[in-house]
Amino acid sequence: MPALARRRSRARSARSARRWRTMRTERTVLAIVHNVAAATRLLDILPIVASDPRIRVVFSCPSSSPFTRGTDEYLRRRGVALTPWRQALAMPADLAIAASCGPNLRKVRAPLVVVPHGMGHNKIMQPDGRTGPSTGGAVHGLSAPYLMWGGTVIPDLIVLSHEEQRDRLRRDCPRAVDATLVAGDPSFDRLVASVPLREGYRQAMGVTAGQRLVLVSSTWSDRSLVGEVFGLVGRLAGQLPIDGYRIAVALHPAAIAHDHRWAYEQWLDECTGKGVLLLPEPDLWGQALVASSLVVGDYGSVTFYGAALGTPFLLASHPAGTVDPASPIGRLLEAAPRLDPDADLLAECARAIDEHDPARYEAITKLTTSHPGEAAGRLRAALYGLLDLPEPDEPAFSDAALPIRRCRLPPPRALLVTAAVTERRDGRLVTSVRREQFGRSGGFDGHLVVDVDAPGVRHLALAEIVVHRRAEDAERWIAEIFRELPRCPLAAARERDGTWLVGGSDGWLVEVDHRSEDGAVFASAVHAWLCLGEPIHELPGKLTVRLGGGEVVTASARVR
Repeated sequence: MPALARRRSRARSARSARRWRTMRTERTVLAIVHNVAAATRLLDILPIVASDPRIRVVFSCPSSSPFTRGTDEYLRRRGVALTPWRQALAMPADLAIAASCGPNLRKVRAPLVVVPHGMGHNKIMQPDGRTGPSTGGAVHGLSAPYLMWGGTVIPDLIVLSHEEQRDRLRRDCPRAVDATLVAGDPSFDRLVASVPLREGYRQAMGVTAGQRLVLVSSTWSDRSLVGEVFGLVGRLAGQLPIDGYRIAVALHPAAIAHDHRWAYEQWLDECTGKGVLLLPEPDLWGQALVASSLVVGDYGSVTFYGAALGTPFLLASHPAGTVDPASPIGRLLEAAPRLDPDADLLAECARAIDEHDPARYEAITKLTTSHPGEAAGRLRAALYGLLDLPEPDEPAFSDAALPIRRCRLPPPRALLVTAAVTERRDGRLVTSVRREQFGRSGGFDGHLVVDVDAPGVRHLALAEIVVHRRAEDAERWIAEIFRELPRCPLAAARERDGTWLVGGSDGWLVEVDHRSEDGAVFASAVHAWLCLGEPIHELPGKLTVRLGGGEVVTASARVR
């Protein structure tokens, strides 16, 4: 198309956009979203300008990333519609922001700002896009193949989080140094601001007071944790006692994009049956990280962010040549404690938590940001300067904590439980309850508790307590389950008001006034009472359960 025709086409597009608009905005920002990982970072940053009614933000995906799949759906769930890439290139824009850079962005006419989509720039990428060592590799985001085209620097502004990145850029792409701004790390600022809300994130995930949350974090590629030691998740689930530990898995969005979430759900199905949570959304890693007591990770950003927060961590995958050895992550890989996947994992995890000293890694983790808590203000000043707009009167804060979003760890489908009455007086029954994964150890003297959420047939056949956590009519469900499973002596169901009902196969019911999802432990307390040969109608009205992890839960009970 001749130049004059292109200009006329853009003018028609601009008039059409103004004709149908509601808000009388003064500037347009083009958000360039290559993939879901980039989207998560941009949605962290864009509120700096998007909250200003003078500014309109338009999203578009160039579809140049091998991990584009799922980006449209991710944004739609957040109320964002994508503008086709060709249309976005043709529309008038005052600024463009991307969380990744490459030769295709040379076509963007607006001033271009590029921000990192992880903890700085660390990975060595090969000409074919893979991570790992070989000839011709370059640091992603800090080298000429990503920042230059035809001898010209593509971005107008390259945002960095720490001065050390500028030093490495000077080493690998000196012509781009003058285009840099060291602004700090807005994502890390949010993590730090979220630390006081840690218990809120733990409760939203269903982690109890006596449990430690282990976050297994994997980046993408066949050299990542999942790529190299996939079976580790299952071994952790099998060896860490449920009363003391829970496990969540955070996968890099690129891994999900390549193989589909459904595939990972199938590969991890046995782990899910043991109570492991595969985080349902790619932007929940921050809440899970703040909630965690231990990170088991690899060379991805989440592991480093955890170390920077002072969280104990273990490296389960540390292949050579995947990251720039001079980068913060490269330096952490050299100093970090290793996890032996074939060792006693309970002992390894407990030792890592109990013996962790954040000061040991402080010289490395302080490279996260040169301007703690200041990223939003520094970045907003730069963006408004490029937009030629005065900044809003209100200061830009970097301390917007992550929202508390309900994201429950799944209950294990089958648990072997030992329950013993330790005290009975003054109308109170105290019971010690210890739970283990079914099949974890041989010769276990206890009873099998089975959840009805996708149980195995062999589990149901052996169950002594069957549990339903979402019953519409708890009493009716209990009556029916005994007809279907005549060999099962006890059942427990959660009422619609959150309380629990425990029933026996001979028709009795016990109302338990306890409203947490873990109320099924009181069915084990009732089981222990009956094992003493005591009649159900003499069950004390106050129940206390001491769990193996040290947590104590109480409830009132009434037999009817």
